[in-house]
Amino acid sequence: MTAISRALIIGKDGQLAQALIANKPSSIHVTTMGRDDVDIGSLASLITAIELTRAELIINTAAYTQVDMAESQREQAFLVNRDGAGNIALAAKQTRTRLIHLSTDYVFNGQQGQAYSIDDRPDAINVYGASKLAGEQAVMAVNYEDACIVRSSWLYSQFGTNFVKTMLRLMTQQSKLSVIDDQISCPTSASELGQFIWSLSQQDKLAPMYHWSDAGRASWYQFALAIQDIALDLGKLDTRIPIEPISSSQFSSAASRPKFSLLDITASRQIMTAKPWQENLTSVLKQL
Repeated sequence: MTAISRALIIGKDGQLAQALIANKPSSIHVTTMGRDDVDIGSLASLITAIELTRAELIINTAAYTQVDMAESQREQAFLVNRDGAGNIALAAKQTRTRLIHLSTDYVFNGQQGQAYSIDDRPDAINVYGASKLAGEQAVMAVNYEDACIVRSSWLYSQFGTNFVKTMLRLMTQQSKLSVIDDQISCPTSASELGQFIWSLSQQDKLAPMYHWSDAGRASWYQFALAIQDIALDLGKLDTRIPIEPISSSQFSSAASRPKFSLLDITASRQIMTAKPWQENLTSVLKQL
């Protein structure tokens, strides 16, 4: 295929959309649209948006991502994450526009005990994960050869609201913290994910599915320790506070979460080299 020069990002307010804009190649003109600009519940609205922007690529970052709230807002989660995703895939197919759709490690149940490959069977254990899995299935059901799904995990950046920024705030407000130590995955820099997506967009042919995260693995507790250590080294924090590891059962939440949802990114490393999460975390903290 010829090089893409015009892209439409759907879901403009999220941290990934902002990271995509910050890392976009200079040769690509990008238009971002949110819920006020396009109705992902309407195929006609989506087709109009694609035609108006003359997009050759759609990156769908629009998602309902409130994991605990989804337990009581199932209909809304599925409306965005399943129905919206399916409509975007249909619009992409009808206009012959390349599509990259974003998904999550939470489509897995976390009981496998080793990194999940793209061939492993998904089995979500919460409403959010189930809605994102239904979205993947809706995209695949359209049967469009120029669409792909990219799963990632534990997204963080200098943009929006995420674990890194929440931990930094709490480390200045609390005298001690308790952080879960029995959920394992890998943090993902939104900037690095954005660069991977731009690299992927220029591939001649897309595979149906990709996994992407930073390199390595961590628990939320290990992630929090590293945030504090690096932030102190960078002068972003003045005082070290005690951080206690706790189990998921000691932390009250509406939604269950997978205990081990590490993604196998081996195949994706042929497209771009993954940096250790500690290195990417340092880069993000320097920008805060």
